[in-house]
Amino acid sequence: MSISEIACTYAALILHDDGIPITAEKIATVVKAADITVESYWPGLFAKLAEKRNIEDLILNVGAGGGGAAVAVAASGASGAAPAAAAPAVEEKKEEPKEESDDDMGFSLD
Repeated sequence: MSISEIACTYAALILHDDGIPITAEKIATVVKAADITVESYWPGLFAKLAEKRNIEDLILNVGAGGGGAAVAVAASGASGAAPAAAAPAVEEKKEEPKEESDDDMGFSLD
C-alpha cells in the first residue's frame, strides 16, 4: 500500500468514526490537515467506495477468508494419539467461501 492509500484510508475511518459523511473534499481536507500530499484521484476513489459499501462491514470483514480449516484438519489428522477404540469420525462438509477475483478485490468501484 502506498502512503496515499493509507492516508485516505485513515481519513475515511476518522470521518466515519465522527459520523461525518465521507466525501472526496472531506477526505482531502483531513489528509491536508495531516500535512500529507496525495495524488488527486485517491480521495475520490475512497469517497466512491464509502458511497457504495458500508464502512462498518469493511472493518468487520477485514481478513475474512478461508484457509484456516485445512490447517485444523491436517493438525488433527497428524496427532496419532487417538485411541484405537474411538468411534469413526463423521466427515463434515463445510462450504468454501466464494473467492473473489483479483480484479474486484471487494471494492465494487464499478
